Amino acid sequence: MRVNKKYSCLPAEEKGIHIINIRAIEDIGYDQHESTLLNSLSKNPDADCKYGLYFRDGKRKVDYILVYHYKKSSAGKTLARRAQQNDASIRSTKQDQPLPGKGVQLELGESEPHMDYHEDDKRFRREEYEGNLVEAGLELERDEDTKIHGIGFVKIHAPWNVLCREAEFLKLKMPTKKMYQINQTHGLLKKINSVIQKITEPIQPKVAEHKPQTVKRLSYPFSREKQHLFDLSDKDSFFDSKTRSTIVYEILKRTTCTKAKYSMGITSLLANGVYSAAYPLHDGDYEGENVEPNDRKLLCEEWASYGVFYKYQPIDLVRKYFGEKIGLYFAWLGVYTQMLIPASIVGIIVFLYGCATVDENIPSMEMCDQRNNITMCPLCDKTCSYWKMSSACATARASHLFDNPATVFFSVFMALWAATFMEHWKRKQMRLNYRWDLTGFEEEEDHPRAEYEAKVLEKSLRKEHKHKETDKEKLTWKDRFPAYLTNFVGIIFMVGLTFAIVFGVIIYRISTAAALAISSTPSGRSSVRVTVTATAVIINLVVIIILDEVYGCIARWLTQIEVPKTDKNFEERLIFKAFLLKFVNAYTPIFYVAFFKGRFVGRPGDYVYIFHSFRMEECAPGGCLMELCIQLSIIMLGKQLIQNNLFEIGIPKMKKFIRYLKLKRRRSLDHEEHMKKKQRYEVDYNLEPFAGLTPEYMEMIIQFGFVTLFVASFPLAPLFALLNNIIEIRLDAKKFVTELRRPVAVRAKDIGIWYNILRGIGKLAVIINAFVISFTSDFIPRLVYLYMYSENGTMHGFVNHTLSSFNVSDFQAGTAPNDPLDLGYEVQICRYKDYREPPWSENKYDISKDFWAVLAARLAFVIVFQNLVMFMSEFVDWIIPDIPKDISQQIHKEKVLMVEVFMREEQGKLQMLETWKDKDKKKGENCNNHSPRLSRSRSGSLSSCHSYPLDV
Repeated sequence: MRVNKKYSCLPAEEKGIHIINIRAIEDIGYDQHESTLLNSLSKNPDADCKYGLYFRDGKRKVDYILVYHYKKSSAGKTLARRAQQNDASIRSTKQDQPLPGKGVQLELGESEPHMDYHEDDKRFRREEYEGNLVEAGLELERDEDTKIHGIGFVKIHAPWNVLCREAEFLKLKMPTKKMYQINQTHGLLKKINSVIQKITEPIQPKVAEHKPQTVKRLSYPFSREKQHLFDLSDKDSFFDSKTRSTIVYEILKRTTCTKAKYSMGITSLLANGVYSAAYPLHDGDYEGENVEPNDRKLLCEEWASYGVFYKYQPIDLVRKYFGEKIGLYFAWLGVYTQMLIPASIVGIIVFLYGCATVDENIPSMEMCDQRNNITMCPLCDKTCSYWKMSSACATARASHLFDNPATVFFSVFMALWAATFMEHWKRKQMRLNYRWDLTGFEEEEDHPRAEYEAKVLEKSLRKEHKHKETDKEKLTWKDRFPAYLTNFVGIIFMVGLTFAIVFGVIIYRISTAAALAISSTPSGRSSVRVTVTATAVIINLVVIIILDEVYGCIARWLTQIEVPKTDKNFEERLIFKAFLLKFVNAYTPIFYVAFFKGRFVGRPGDYVYIFHSFRMEECAPGGCLMELCIQLSIIMLGKQLIQNNLFEIGIPKMKKFIRYLKLKRRRSLDHEEHMKKKQRYEVDYNLEPFAGLTPEYMEMIIQFGFVTLFVASFPLAPLFALLNNIIEIRLDAKKFVTELRRPVAVRAKDIGIWYNILRGIGKLAVIINAFVISFTSDFIPRLVYLYMYSENGTMHGFVNHTLSSFNVSDFQAGTAPNDPLDLGYEVQICRYKDYREPPWSENKYDISKDFWAVLAARLAFVIVFQNLVMFMSEFVDWIIPDIPKDISQQIHKEKVLMVEVFMREEQGKLQMLETWKDKDKKKGENCNNHSPRLSRSRSGSLSSCHSYPLDV
């Protein structure tokens, strides 16, 4: 393998040794022990480059890493390793400016076996691509002498002129020399703010970026023509590591490789295996002795630690290290968690109110009173017998904890809470945009994805084969129609699969309840309903967790076959599909219990059957709200505990361990290499690649749905969400800092499509809570009874009012209980929960007028509740401005100051021009009045005097 001519070795002076011919060393015949001794006497080159953070010269910082696989023959390993010592620093310069030492060429082609076609093709593509990177101004250095056998690394450095050029292209706002005072509060507000700062000082992170600032540098899009405006006193730190890696990544994306008759950027090269990875480096180690202070270590101590769970997040430092997009995610998660605190407090108060009033609740007291002697109809055919309503006393009392007048107030509160949260986040987002110099930032169209370019190439090749004109091709809806059809059919199938699984769980509940009713003892029959409900919910939870992972993979595949043009389009389509499938998966069992269970049961003597053998299940005498609460709590807590926390901790650890085992199996290193400290890029290569923020957002959006959609049935949902998020913030922080490769910083001024999803869930929550209160709970039937049917204005007699009567002689043949005397007496009339005419009526068992009165009241409540809460939410949205007043003033102040800076600059230029003109006039007068000889001289002399200003 011949050293690429585009690269040259480091000069001998930089290495500190004299370069001699490698073949001469081999001919002399140094053995391994002697060479090791020589190396031990020389200075460790890794110490100068800070173990991979800098090039071998210890001056140029590594801004990006490209990783590739290569193959070596066993016979050529020794020679290649020795050659690598000379070729370890492949310093890229222009071809017309070769570095000293380039004359040492390594003829290794004779020793190496012939590689296969694919390896040669990849190597040629890499050589061309890296040559194009050099032409773009980047500097490269190769390292194949690593502890990871078969893995090569290309270190990339962006020099100052490239950084300036790209910063101007990207319109990066950089701080200027001009500083201005930030408007401060005065009077009472200033005192209040100072008191709040003193109180919250213990929970503030010990980070310089988090301290309140009184002055701010004026920012302006970088321009090479106006470099005098910027503070360039320290060029090394003017562009931080996040900005440098972003600039290099932009160059990598637009630099092409035209081998094999088509162009490829870094995304295509990664997809085709030419490179195996590309990533920026972490700033250094985060733990261990003698670790130099760096932002990663500071983040680990003040952010990614469970011991600081009570502190605010250092959002500015997170943005400085990871970029605006990730910074906005953690800022949003912090705002959401803070807003859960008041919601949790109100939810606890509502729950405690239910606990305090459970003994005063007349309907549950009537159900528990054994003196009423209400005999209920059997819950199943043949095997089930008649039962006493007092046996459901525990369920009725528990239902009151969540089904009381306070839950209506809590539903209204949570709807307003959701609107306030959205407005609060918009204001916080504007503050961050101002602080992070993102005001006026507009996202430009991204580079096409590798898959899109491949499809366009395939289409153009087909047209070229047919001898047609091949102008600039693009994919149309006709090209994507098969993918759209597959998407539609696939999503419908997945939704149908979810419904089928829920239906299967319903069959399980019905059949298990019937089986337990046959085999259980009389004392165990009372707990059949709780047993069936709990086991069915656990089955639902397991299915939801499994399908969540499956649906995530299917959504990604469906998006890939659509071939979106840009990464942004890909992400938005993936989010929409994944959210749709996961939303249906998570909430379908809950929707069934809330709105469908017990609605299509029929009545005694005329029940609705599934498969002509299983009766549709009924709600408990206290209603379905308690069962809805159980379903919601188990699914929510189970998803948070198992899927969100255990999976997030366990799966990355397992993947890291598997990668470690693979690398250990592939290693064939001697003792010297084994004892050598790993370079930074080797350590980062072993970390998990960054897979995007979609899983993190999706997890929180589904949780937001649990908190808002069915909060009327489970007031403690905000509390459990708060406890989960306190752990989640630190868990995600630890994952980003210690478990993942450093992601490329991406500029963003908002959270994108997720904000629209949140608003949609907030609107949907109002409607769903209205239906839960009116149809699932007994709130409306109680109001109707209290104001229309109660004789004394109390709830006494409400239970009897909601029960209808049935004559046992009207049972269908073969459905009557096998043991009618199970209660010890003969039953003539049994009761069931419904509004129907009694058996002694002319229209027996028909729906009564009470049913229509209650239904009308329920529909009226839904309409009034929905419109009232929607109006209140819109009022909150209108009354709270999206942009804080002080931020709008600061933005206006920045514009005025920037105009003043440019006006002064223009005035300075005009004054300078006027000064030059005055000097030219004086010199011209001096030329005319200097001497009489000059006036009598030939015109050439005078013309030369007058032409002097023109020359200047």
